[in-house]
Amino acid sequence: METIVIEGQSGNSTVIVDERIEEVAKYLPGKPLYIITDKNIERHHSKRFPNAPVYAIHPGEASKQLGYIENIYRWLLENNADRNSFILGIGGGVVCDIAGFVASTYMRGVEFGFVSTSLLSQVDASVGGKNGVDLDGYKNIIGTFNQPRFVLCDTNLLQTLHKEELVNGFAEMVKHALISDIILFEQLENDCSELLHLRQPIVSKHVAESIKVKATIVSADERESGIRKLLNFGHTWGHAVETLTGISHGKAVSIGMEFACRLSMEKGLFSNREYLRVIKLLQSFGLPTCMNIEPSKVFNALVKDKKRNANSIDFVLLKGIGVPKIETMALEELKKFAEKRL
Repeated sequence: METIVIEGQSGNSTVIVDERIEEVAKYLPGKPLYIITDKNIERHHSKRFPNAPVYAIHPGEASKQLGYIENIYRWLLENNADRNSFILGIGGGVVCDIAGFVASTYMRGVEFGFVSTSLLSQVDASVGGKNGVDLDGYKNIIGTFNQPRFVLCDTNLLQTLHKEELVNGFAEMVKHALISDIILFEQLENDCSELLHLRQPIVSKHVAESIKVKATIVSADERESGIRKLLNFGHTWGHAVETLTGISHGKAVSIGMEFACRLSMEKGLFSNREYLRVIKLLQSFGLPTCMNIEPSKVFNALVKDKKRNANSIDFVLLKGIGVPKIETMALEELKKFAEKRL
C-alpha cells in the first residue's frame, strides 16, 4: 500500500493505492454519509459498501448533464442531507466527476471522498480536484476545483473491467510519462504486456507512479494557471474528437496525443524516431492513433474548448519524450496544420 498526498488550496487530498473498498469506513470522518455510484458498481459491489443511502446513476457520460444532476440534489434534500454531510463517490471517472461536483455545490459545499474503481479514474479522473459536468455535449464545461478528502484506489477491482475500460487508463498513463519522464516511458514500454494482463505488483507500481506525476503538478498549480496545463497534453484535440464521435475518452486522448506529437514534429521540436516510438507504445496498448474524421469539424468543436483565450489556445507540445512545452498558438495556425494533414 502506498500513500500520496496532494497539497491543495482547499486542503490536502490523500490518495491510497491498494487499499481495499471494504476498508473505506476507517477513512470516513464520522458525518452522515451519502453514497453516489453507478448501477453497474452497485450491482457488483453494493454488499461491500458502508451502510448509507445510495444514489445509483446510469453508467456513462450521458449522466454528466445538469438536468440529471438536479435529481441528485433533490435526492439529498429528500434524505435530509445537510452541510455536515459527507458524500462518497464509488465508481469510475463519471461517478467521481459527478460526486465531486455535487459535493462542491450542494449547500455551497460538503466534504467528499472517492473509492476509485476504474484504471482511468485511479490514475486521472479521481485525482487532482477537478469536478465537472457537461453541457450540450461539451465536456466539463461547468465545474469546480475542490479536493476530495481521500481517494482509495483498489487495484483488485480492475480485474472486473472490460478491455475497453482498461485502455482508457493506459492512455492517461502514457500521457503522464510523455510530459514528465523518459524513464517512466521506458518502463511502460518494458511492462506493457504485464500491464495488459493486470499482473501484480506491476499494475500497482504504475498506478502509483502515474498518480505521483499528477500529484506533483497539481500541488504546484492547483488552479491551472501554469504548469497544470501540461496535463492537457492530448486533450485539446482529443476532447474535440470525443465530442464529435462519442468514442471513449482514452481513445480520443490517444488520437489527440498523436496529433500533438505530429504538430511538435512539424515545428522541429520532436524527431520522427520519437514520434514512431510513441505511436508504437499507444498501439501496443490497443489505442488508436488516427480516425477517419473531417479535421474542420474537429477544429470547430475545439474552438469551444474552455481553455481557449479569444483567438488563441495554450497547446501542449513535446520537445522530446518527457520534455513538454506549453505554447500559445493562434487558432488559425492550428486550423492550417489540421487541414494540412489531409
